[in-house]
Amino acid sequence: MTAASAPPPDRRPGNAASLPLTLGDPAPWFTADTPSQPAFTFNTVAGRYVLLGFLPLDPDQRQAAMVAAGANRALFDDVRLSAFLVARDPETAASARDKRGLRWFLDRDGAVSRLYGALDDQGTETPLWILLDPSLRVAGRAPLAAAAQVFQMLRRLPEPDGYAEVPLVAPVLIAPRILEPELCERLIALFDADGGAFGGVMRDGGARTRAVMDDFKKRRDVTIADPQLKAALRDALARRLFPQIHRAFQFQVTEIERYLLGCYDADDGGLFRAHRDDTTRQTANRKFACSINLNAGFEGGDLRFPEYGRTTCRPPVGGAVAFSCSLLHEATPVTRGRRYAFLPFFYDAAGARTLAAYLNSVESPQAPG
Repeated sequence: MTAASAPPPDRRPGNAASLPLTLGDPAPWFTADTPSQPAFTFNTVAGRYVLLGFLPLDPDQRQAAMVAAGANRALFDDVRLSAFLVARDPETAASARDKRGLRWFLDRDGAVSRLYGALDDQGTETPLWILLDPSLRVAGRAPLAAAAQVFQMLRRLPEPDGYAEVPLVAPVLIAPRILEPELCERLIALFDADGGAFGGVMRDGGARTRAVMDDFKKRRDVTIADPQLKAALRDALARRLFPQIHRAFQFQVTEIERYLLGCYDADDGGLFRAHRDDTTRQTANRKFACSINLNAGFEGGDLRFPEYGRTTCRPPVGGAVAFSCSLLHEATPVTRGRRYAFLPFFYDAAGARTLAAYLNSVESPQAPG
């Protein structure tokens, strides 16, 4: 697989500039239907190699690519490598079925194909394979007819953790001694007295962002209401953590979103699958996420940043992990005991304006539901 030439100037994820994509370019992010899940969010598949196959309308070319992908399905394990075939024709869209490692995007209007240069505005097709590395940057591309060479090359890929050829470390801040032990114990007692409730994940639906309950997250939460306790927490963060965030990331925190206690319990199958924290209209204000562990003695429940490998991190009791809300991250399953954590988000004046604009829009009588 080789890289194309003449890249356009803007390669930010989510940008819909004209392609072709070239070696090292960030892949555009999109949301599209699959046979098993409507509105699949593509940017969550980072952490493994991803092969995209853009199928043409010509039935013979399309069938040849589908047969080649099916014959090599053993390569697609969803750990080392995943594949998605992008289909525009109604026949394939009606018969396609997702399987582990080999799935479909139903690109009925051609939007995804145009985004990746497989279709231009005049309807001219460029059927092709595009390989993305675990950070969702272009690692290669080839004509769709070169399937044999593509699948031969896939067998030689290094393990995902070695894709950069050097060890990677996620750009996160680990800061010990943010909350004193007595305050951690007080927060745990507050949670246990309440018991918590399962919370959903934030997803856009029309003009509004709503919490959706599914198996993507299994965590019970308690919101802190006591003004004095909230003031004590803000004081600790302002004195002990915010200066470190500013030094590390040149970002001045002025606002805290939510004073939330969370519990990942092994008995609940506690986990939070890979996600980003700022991708909906209501959460676009968020700049940094923070996770402060309140206890030890549990197994699993660590943070992982899939774009930077399989290594996990766990702050000490009372210590924080702070990181950009744009980073893909997951809380691995708790396999024994309970993990209690304090889980605020941070933003600034610009974020406050973004949030206010969203809230004003959904409160307007003219805003669609």
